[in-house]
Amino acid sequence: MNKLNKEKRNQLALVVAGIAVVLVVLYFGLIHPQYETLGRSAAAVSNKTADLQKRRNTIKMAAAGDAKFKDATAQLASAESDIASGDFYAWTYDLIRRFKANYKVEIPTIAEPAVQDMDLLPSFPYRQIRLTLTGTAFYHDLGKFVSDFENTYPHIRIVNLSMTPAAGAGEPEKLAFRFDIVALVKGNS
Repeated sequence: MNKLNKEKRNQLALVVAGIAVVLVVLYFGLIHPQYETLGRSAAAVSNKTADLQKRRNTIKMAAAGDAKFKDATAQLASAESDIASGDFYAWTYDLIRRFKANYKVEIPTIAEPAVQDMDLLPSFPYRQIRLTLTGTAFYHDLGKFVSDFENTYPHIRIVNLSMTPAAGAGEPEKLAFRFDIVALVKGNS
């Protein structure tokens, strides 16, 4: 076998070259395209898996968003629970009467509230009522009343506060005051 004649050697070389050509043709004609198809399929599966995961995350976030929306709605309903409603004069009179019971402030006059569009903030979804209160009090009592009132009722503001010495009050330190109260009202009221 070591010694092959020239014709047998050439035939063997042709067979080996033929087999090599057939293997190359098989690889590039059949196997390589299958590998490319498998690679594209794997990339497609990876993309679809990532898309599926994104959709699952979106569904989870939608559930969390729904819970946040329900919480925000509950907070808004709680915040709106003491907004002016119904008979505005009765509402404000009752509110002022109950609140001033703990303070040394005399408020004999509560004007009729006027319902109007919001003028403190533009494009606000609520309307407002505005009414004027007049009365007498000592400076520190009035300051504590105003401070506590605005801190207790965040949807109500005291504006246009004016103070003058109370004439004929019998006490020289007493002040006569006048201020407007602006309270929120639901827009459809």
